[in-house]
Amino acid sequence: MSFPVIRPRRLRATPTLREMVRETQLTPQDFIYPMFAVHGEAVRRPVQSMPGVYQLSVDQLVYEALECHALGIPAVILFGVPAHKDALGSENFSDDGIVHQSVRAIKAALPQMIVIADLCMCEYTDHGHCGVVRDGQIDNDATLEILGRAAVSYARAGADIVAPSGMMDGMVAAIRRALDEANFLNVSILSYAIKYASAFYGPFREAAEGAPKFGDRKTHQMDPANAREALRELELDIEEGADMVMVKPALPYLDIVHRVRQATHLPVAAYNVSGEYAMVKAAAANAWLDERAVVLEVLTSIKRAGADLILTYHAKDAARWLA
Repeated sequence: MSFPVIRPRRLRATPTLREMVRETQLTPQDFIYPMFAVHGEAVRRPVQSMPGVYQLSVDQLVYEALECHALGIPAVILFGVPAHKDALGSENFSDDGIVHQSVRAIKAALPQMIVIADLCMCEYTDHGHCGVVRDGQIDNDATLEILGRAAVSYARAGADIVAPSGMMDGMVAAIRRALDEANFLNVSILSYAIKYASAFYGPFREAAEGAPKFGDRKTHQMDPANAREALRELELDIEEGADMVMVKPALPYLDIVHRVRQATHLPVAAYNVSGEYAMVKAAAANAWLDERAVVLEVLTSIKRAGADLILTYHAKDAARWLA
């Protein structure tokens, strides 16, 4: 029996050949690095469930941003841990909020760094929900006014992009209107257009100190069983003026990332969330897997599925490994 004429292994024979024909190229320019901002000075507080991730004061955030820039990572996204929480999440739209301070400091030290302000209320409210709560329920439309105010305050601080993550109906339109009326026409919106009610967010809630005090977020975040609904959410956010769209989480929803990529010409981001990160870190700490190989495989799979941008806590390590 003769050997086949077609031998795909020919193009796998050497590292150079494999690199030449590689379909998906992962680079540090694909990454957005999430950081958690807290009040104080010289604060670098470890997040126990996320080894290598810290709550950082403004001075430390600047240091991290400079490190990201040196590694070729073009953007950071900031989440705030406020000094005081209340029913409306007031620090979210205070010009002296911790994220506002952080944006100004990073842009002063590194004007070319793209700074994204996450735009949600859960970290800032005393109830831990993503909107205004009335009679035990989220008041969608009252929340939109708060989101508009917060977006304008982050734009004043110098944010390049605001990223609404609360999955409120009409949030992109309300934010775009508020930004335009305040003459921030060039501030972009990266919408968490498709955010699932996922069990993979647990470590983030420790890092951002934003766990809900009652109930859950299933009335606004999407049912993990639904795929067609994701395309409806995508269409609505595009119609309302989103400049970029996001799928969150990434790994359990690679099929959704792919469908979104097929459905739009807008840049698509995917969030490699805290639970995904924590699982890899825990397994690596027990020598159950090769951390470097697994991280690069995970990130490549997210890009291969169709993501242009990847929000990931692995960004700095991955950038070093790719250098």
